[in-house]
Amino acid sequence: MPFIANTDDQRLEMLREIGLGLEDLFADIPESCRCGPLAIPEGLSEQEVRRRLAEIAAKNETDLVLFLGGGFYDHFIPAAVQALVSRGEFATAYTPYQPEVSQGTLQAIYEYQSFLCRLTELDVANASLYDGGTAIYEAMMMAMRITGRSKIIVDDSVNPIYRVMLESYTRNLNIELVTTRNVGGHAARGAIREALDPGTAAVIVQNPNFFGCIEDFTGLAESAHAIGALLIVSCYPLSLGILKAPGGMGADIATGEGQSLGMPMSFGGPYLGFMAARRAHVRRMPGRIAGGTVDSRGRPGYVLTLQAREQHIKRERATSNICSNEALCALTAAIYLALLGREGLRQTAQLCADKASYAYQRLTAIPGVRPHFPAKWFFNEFVLDLPCDAADVIGRLIEKGFAAGFPLRRYYEGMEKCILIAVTEKRTKQEIGMLAEALEGVLCR
Repeated sequence: MPFIANTDDQRLEMLREIGLGLEDLFADIPESCRCGPLAIPEGLSEQEVRRRLAEIAAKNETDLVLFLGGGFYDHFIPAAVQALVSRGEFATAYTPYQPEVSQGTLQAIYEYQSFLCRLTELDVANASLYDGGTAIYEAMMMAMRITGRSKIIVDDSVNPIYRVMLESYTRNLNIELVTTRNVGGHAARGAIREALDPGTAAVIVQNPNFFGCIEDFTGLAESAHAIGALLIVSCYPLSLGILKAPGGMGADIATGEGQSLGMPMSFGGPYLGFMAARRAHVRRMPGRIAGGTVDSRGRPGYVLTLQAREQHIKRERATSNICSNEALCALTAAIYLALLGREGLRQTAQLCADKASYAYQRLTAIPGVRPHFPAKWFFNEFVLDLPCDAADVIGRLIEKGFAAGFPLRRYYEGMEKCILIAVTEKRTKQEIGMLAEALEGVLCR
């Protein structure tokens, strides 16, 4: 029987046996990177721990009025969503591989997929991905498998966080990633068409794009299809209550971030990536698909189908390494959409658009504040030019109780004075007015 070291003394004895000391284990780590002995305090009682954590939590700015967007949004979440998602029946094991004991979970996934197909006007949807960024990467890889090509065109009006992820994932792969620069806040259709060639696998665009501008990519889809390439559209699912769906534009694959469908912002997650595609491409899709069927008695049932795509069967030939189960987030989205229904979704989307339009008018009426892009067609986000550095203004507005927006200089050259402002159905006319007054006060200092 092998010797197993269960105590610190035994571990040190083993090291001495092979001529090493404890410090030798860290010899390859530079001194500048070492943190030294950890200052771990003495243990506390439960009551003391609760008090200490409450003190730390109280330091968070939890009462800011949010006008932040950029892919993640502060939407109203009906109380029924959390109440239903928290039920013990949904606290399932990892993945529902055994349908005979997982019918509830599988049906929930099936319903979620059905909702996504209706939203995007595409034929098939998978059971969910990690987030909007990994979804767009998986769509890119899917397009390369379908076409057998390795060139990808992406416009810089696509969320820059997603583009950073694409660049990171593809850095050591044999992929030609071409980035076009937006024109007036819209995808550079002319530059994209010039970049299209027989080696192009896909064009990646976004609607509404990162600047909030509304796009119609019907003509671009036709151009891509003419040379055998695919069109991938990243979309904001809640906006589809009133905007043209990716499938209606001719998109082959639609992806997006599902956080706006009933999930709180939660300091960055967990979130939900979604993907829908045309039926012809279903066998190239990553992740899981729940399918509906009937048993020998004709009763409806649900199973995971096309599992051969997963790495647990195909190994290195798998379409994806996406394997974590996001079904609870998918269930949240399904419950949210079911509660709102078609009309509720339309009304919520319309409220976002109307309130953003009102905020746009109020804020651009402030001396020195003007729209950055000439187009006025946007969903619930827009870009403004300020007379001074946007990051500095945002910092001052936080002191006044507003998370006023996103400074664009981090990702876009020459946009140091630009701020991206988002308005959802949660923002009131009074809050928008107070933001306008606060911004004017800050700029007049």
